[in-house]
Parts: sequence; C-alpha cells; structure tokens
Amino acid sequence: MLKLMARATSLLLATGLTALAQPAPQQESWPSRSVSVVVPFAAGGTTDMFGRLFGQGMQEKYKVPFVVENKAGAGGTLGAAWVARAKPDGYTLLVGTASTQAIAPFVYKDPRYDADKDFVAISLFAKVPNLLTVTPKLPVKTVGELIAYAKSRPEPLVYGSSGVGSATHLPAELFQMMAGIKLVHVPYKSSNDVAAALAGGHVDLAFDNITFAWPLAKSGTVRAIAVTSTERSPTAPDLPTIAETLPGFDAPSWHGLFAPAGTPPAVVEQIAAEIKRIYGTPEMAAKLMEIGAVAAPITPAEFATFAAAERIRYRDIVAKAGLQPH
Repeated sequence: MLKLMARATSLLLATGLTALAQPAPQQESWPSRSVSVVVPFAAGGTTDMFGRLFGQGMQEKYKVPFVVENKAGAGGTLGAAWVARAKPDGYTLLVGTASTQAIAPFVYKDPRYDADKDFVAISLFAKVPNLLTVTPKLPVKTVGELIAYAKSRPEPLVYGSSGVGSATHLPAELFQMMAGIKLVHVPYKSSNDVAAALAGGHVDLAFDNITFAWPLAKSGTVRAIAVTSTERSPTAPDLPTIAETLPGFDAPSWHGLFAPAGTPPAVVEQIAAEIKRIYGTPEMAAKLMEIGAVAAPITPAEFATFAAAERIRYRDIVAKAGLQPH
C-alpha cells in the first residue's frame, strides 16, 4: 500500500513539473482580424472623414481591414448605443463627438447608453471650431453688431440648427445666454437644410463646424462673423473669436475614439499611440488645416478627463437653457 502511494505521489509530481515546464499560451496580438470603426453619422461628413483617416492609417500599418461603418440616426445615439453593447475586445470602436458623448445624455430621455460608464476613452483625433454665420441679408459684420442689432429689434432673431440637442444647437443657446439676447430656434434635418434657409434669409444666424461652413462663407452664400473656439482658427485667421467679445465663450466641436467599457487597457494604449502617430505628422496637420481642424491626440487618461469635463459643461448649458429631454 505504501509503495502504491509513493508511486502515485511521484506520478503527480512528475505531471505537475511537466505542466510547469509547458509555456503559457500566448495571447492573440491585436489586431489579428478586421476591426469595425463605427461612425454614428452619415457618410461624407466631418465625423466620417476623421474615422476614415484613422482607419486608413491603421490599415496601412497592420495590414488588416479597418472597416468604417456608418450607423446614423437619433443624433448619433443609434451608433453609439450599438458600440456600447459590442464585445469589449478592441474590434469594435466608436468615433465619438461632443454630440454623442457630452450632449446626448442631457437632451435625450433614453439614449440607450451611459456615456460615462459604457465606454473607455482612447484619444481625441482633432478639435474643429464652429463658425457663427449670418444671412447676407442681415446688416451686421461683427459679434458686437449682431448683439446690438438683436437688442434693438422688437422681435427676436431666428437661428437654425441641425436638430434639438445637436452640436449646432447648444452653441446658440450658450451665445444667447452670454449675450443677454433672446433667439428663436428652428431645427432642421441637416446642415445643408440650415445653409439653404440661411442663404434665403429664412433664418438669421446659425452655428456649424468650420469644415462645412467656411466654404459657404468664402463663396458668399453666408457671412462668417466669428469662430467659437477660444483661439482664432489658422484656416481663417482674420475671423475673430466670439470670446473676444464675450470672454469665456467656448463651444468647439471635437472628434475622438472610444471603445466599449472593459476593452483591455493594453489595446487601448496601443490604439492611442497609433492615433498620436497618425494625427501627429506634419502632413496630417497640413491636411487638417485645409478643413479648419486642429489635430489634438492625447492619452486615454487625458481624454477621459476631457470628456467628463465636457459632459459637465454641456449639462450646465442644457440646464440653464431650460431644455427638456425628448
């Protein structure tokens, strides 16, 4: 009996030593297959462009497809909610914006995701100032003249946006609060509709990103008054900032990359480093300047802090404006 026990013990020890000698299974390196880059807006827009620039740079390096998928609808919340429910393995990513990650939580009753808890921030791509534009029929050329004109009228001026709670809506709410004027909001389905209404004099003013609005201003379709960022845009350096008249005004658009919460930190850090590489070249800076954007890659921790601060800022704007979730 003792011999049998000794033999069994020896066998167990030998098995254990053999197992210890075996190398641990290696984790699959990322990316080993196709990656889905979800853009929560229609193809051809600014958000779509940033997603495709990222995807192209990643595909060139890793030799696997980075497929841009446009999942538009409900102010970007449809695509964002889809990513929030995806497997957190680094193979489904979201090109998020101020609209989806900072504004939606406060203007939608049920956006179907928690912008704070359902995503991990990876990095900003770029910041894009909005332009304050007016119809050419309006007799104003500066922010000060616009405010004075609005105060002199018995009826409020009318502004257009691409939808309630959109990134083209909230800057106007902030503007009227800081300027001490009253504006009437008319929401449209798209920026193209707003531009047509502005050109025809059906609305008096509008805010939209410089990528879309600056070519219209250069053609004379609309009149550009100022940019919404705290610094002048290198694309239109002669345009003042609204903050030069209303100190503290700051309402730029921004675009960055998010992943579902729970995505491995090593993968998040790897992607962030690649964004810094792709968006950090002089060639990319020149390309972005042509459309009014400024590259702004940052670390995941910095981006998480930035996105949280943006949510607080827009929460306060929505509350002060008295906007009700819909």
